[in-house]
Amino acid sequence: THEAPARSVTAAGKVLRATKIDELPQLWNVLKGEMSLVGPRPCLPTQTELIGHRQRLGVLGALPGITGLAQIKGIDMSDPRLCAETDATYVKAASISFDLRILLGTFYRA
Repeated sequence: THEAPARSVTAAGKVLRATKIDELPQLWNVLKGEMSLVGPRPCLPTQTELIGHRQRLGVLGALPGITGLAQIKGIDMSDPRLCAETDATYVKAASISFDLRILLGTFYRA
């Protein structure tokens, strides 16, 4: 979570995050139909401000994703309003080609 202090992340954790290996267990959730490869990133139940913005914008009906538009734009959940607005933009424009562009952007983001 963006709320974790930097000193609490181990060296191994930094490598896992940098290589995105820590996302692999979520593939099981995709196979079970609980998540999608692309969609709004799931948030913690305690992130009530983000949940409220997402509810107001109609984002909560979409399956959560391993990656999403906000991630490739570098927007994290520390800005709940902007994150929710970006999620809503994705939900309104979702398509196979858009998802493919987001997936490519996830792996090739500088």
